[in-house]
Amino acid sequence: MKSVTESPSAPSYAVNVVLPCLDEARALPWVLERVPPAWRAIVVDNGSTDGSADIARDLGATVVTEPRRGFGAACHAGLLAADADIVCFCDCDGSLDPGLLVPFAVQVATGEADLVLGRRRPESRDAWPLHARAGNFALARMLRRRTGLRLHDLGPLRAARREALLALDLTDRRNGYPLQMVVRAADAGWRVREQDAPYLPRTGKSKVTGTWRGTWHAVRDMRRVLREVPPTARETTPAARGEANR
Repeated sequence: MKSVTESPSAPSYAVNVVLPCLDEARALPWVLERVPPAWRAIVVDNGSTDGSADIARDLGATVVTEPRRGFGAACHAGLLAADADIVCFCDCDGSLDPGLLVPFAVQVATGEADLVLGRRRPESRDAWPLHARAGNFALARMLRRRTGLRLHDLGPLRAARREALLALDLTDRRNGYPLQMVVRAADAGWRVREQDAPYLPRTGKSKVTGTWRGTWHAVRDMRRVLREVPPTARETTPAARGEANR
């Protein structure tokens, strides 16, 4: 697959892709093989016991260790470790192809959007369990009421500028992290876009949505995020910061 930095329609820019990882040894080779060649892959090991970190290093990825358990903790550790202007996120379980992030990064780089999210489109019935879909649907409706954004999915495939993400001051370190990113981006006036992404059956069992209990805990974390009071200041708006720096 052609790297975004090789695209004739896009300027040259650097991209890092953050891959939170907890015992994903079986899926890592497939995932890392599909990271665009000019991109830096940052695998954040969140306490794996199956040799995931060693496999990632052997395959050329940068490995960051985050001992504090939690999806948000792993994602944020990767964001802090990133050094590119544009940062993408993708699950490390083989359910999503990181190569799909190329047009996401292009939209951010060319100024078409501030945050691009992947709308998961399951390729088979077992790719997305019913309880996980139900939880996602409920959260999308709550998000719409809270922010006005008419999104269909709150999945892990996404792209934005690193400095803008850091300015959002994300604090959730559990399952609410992806939602908090969207909520605070909406509060800051970001242009949020959604793009279809094929969703495959994951390798191994999900740590979050593999059971009704896991899904419930995720929904609980995200409901807490939705109760956040919108900030009065808008200094996290990418355009506003640009004006302030002139």
